[in-house]
Order: sequence, then structure tokens, then C-alpha cells
Amino acid sequence: ASALGLGHAAAAKGGATADTAEANAGKAISTQALAQAALAAINQAIISKDKIRANLGSIQNRLENTITNLTIQAENLQAAESRISDVDVATEMTEFTRQQILTQAAVAMLAQANSLPQMALQLISG
Repeated sequence: ASALGLGHAAAAKGGATADTAEANAGKAISTQALAQAALAAINQAIISKDKIRANLGSIQNRLENTITNLTIQAENLQAAESRISDVDVATEMTEFTRQQILTQAAVAMLAQANSLPQMALQLISG
């Protein structure tokens, strides 16, 4: 804090507010020393403001990078889920086709097995 009380900032609903207006009310810059002190306090306030802005800028950059990374992860997760679903459908379709072929082969063998006794009777009866 400076002699003029600059550099103190507080967060309010509408944004940042400086509590320096009340602290500086009635202060004069009538002498060179007071004017230099006021300039020094103003410079400190500017430095403080710049540090706060730099800090907020770095936080904003980190948040933007985090948002970008999370968006990419969400897209990758959706793509992986889609590939897994596609693989499952292909696997199940292959298994269904295999079972269908086995069923058709079993029906054909059963039909042939059922016709063998009739063929034997035809050969015997001649």
C-alpha cells in the first residue's frame, strides 16, 4: 500500500473496484514531494494492475488449453466407442453367419440321413 492508498483492489459484483477514491479524498499534490509521492503510488498501482492482468491472462490460457484438451478427449472417446461398436457388430454378424451355415449343413445332413433307409428299402425291394 502506498501513501495514497493505491493498489488495493477488491472484487465486487460488477467487476474490480478500487477502494482508493475514499482513501485519496482531500489529498493534495500542491508540493513537489506530494506530487512525486502520488506519481509513485500511481506507478505502483499500474504495476499491480499489470501483474493482476498477467496472472489473469495466464489463468485464461490454462483454462482455454484445458477446454481444448477436454474437447479433443471427448472426440477421441466418441471415435473409440464408435469403432468398438462397429467391431462388435462385425463380430456378431460373422458369428451369426457361421451359425447359419452350421444349421444349414445340419439340416442337409439330417435330410440325407432320413433318406438313407428309404434308399436301402428301394435297393432291397428292387
